[in-house]
Amino acid sequence: MNKSLLTRCFFVLYLLTITCLATAAELPEISILATGGTIAGSGASATGSAYKAAVNPVDKVISAVPQLEQIARIRGEQICNISSQDMKPEYWLKLAARINQLFRLNLADGVVITHGTDTLEETAWFLNLTVAYDKPVVLTGSMRPGSALSADGAMNLYNAVAVAGAREARNKGVLVVMNDRIYSARGVRKCDTINPAAFDDRENGALGRVNYGKVSFNTRPDKKHTYQSLVKLPLFAGKLPEVPIIYGYAGIDPQMVETICQSNIRGIVYAGVGNGNPSEEVLNVLAKASAVGITVVRATRVPDGPVTLDAEVDDAKYGFIVSDSLTPQKARILLMLALHKDLDRSEIQRLYFEY
Repeated sequence: MNKSLLTRCFFVLYLLTITCLATAAELPEISILATGGTIAGSGASATGSAYKAAVNPVDKVISAVPQLEQIARIRGEQICNISSQDMKPEYWLKLAARINQLFRLNLADGVVITHGTDTLEETAWFLNLTVAYDKPVVLTGSMRPGSALSADGAMNLYNAVAVAGAREARNKGVLVVMNDRIYSARGVRKCDTINPAAFDDRENGALGRVNYGKVSFNTRPDKKHTYQSLVKLPLFAGKLPEVPIIYGYAGIDPQMVETICQSNIRGIVYAGVGNGNPSEEVLNVLAKASAVGITVVRATRVPDGPVTLDAEVDDAKYGFIVSDSLTPQKARILLMLALHKDLDRSEIQRLYFEY
């Protein structure tokens, strides 16, 4: 090879290297925080329903989707490795603290959290209230383990990273990406036990969709966004107060409700029938609890619709709070944070309507 040709080859190689480096530098930096779940699970059979969740570490989950390198610079961290039925507030606090730290130090343009689906909506809502930045935070998971025929985890993760890296995903609060749909943390809920299309927001619908990494938003959340929350937490928040949920049903024993109210709690969510209604006997128990300083929130076991203030129940008389359209499990999380901040009842009621 003559000297002139060799020089040209080196020059072309140099240009290719510079182009590749420039392209890589333009990709968003996404931190994937793994918590376990089915997306990190594995089963013995590709066609059987039996599997074990949370067996694969974050590096293995990421390496199963090598196409991620084409859309983002990826950094993985293992926060915990559990089935999501074992999720606890201590892990929520750890996640919130780490996300806030990543954004405060400019170490990430967006965050993706891999999570089991059973409590994914609760973690998303907690983070929606406690992350103090407007950068994208996206939760995803899978209904089938990676070992299953037609597993959904790889595409869900790819799409979640695409959303976390999209500029239009900023300032929309915490998002959930499942089955090609983008949902807000406030409205999303798990609506099916086994189907890959398990998540929905029946009140407001999806915010948008993501098709093989192509992100499109149709609308935006109608409530305040993450970084505006009054219940944002400091880096080390300590233990959150316990708030039980009591599920209402025909013939419920009021003594059981009274026993819970006497168990040294500061707040309670009653998932009543219809418009969050308790029976007459339970109403009397809840009224006594409210009178001695326990914060009582009325939610509903009904899938759709808000709990309205001062309808069949005279909330002003009893000092009750209504959950608006939050599910009982999400109403509980907001109450835990509000009690941690020592907010009064009028401030707490305003949070349910605004967030």
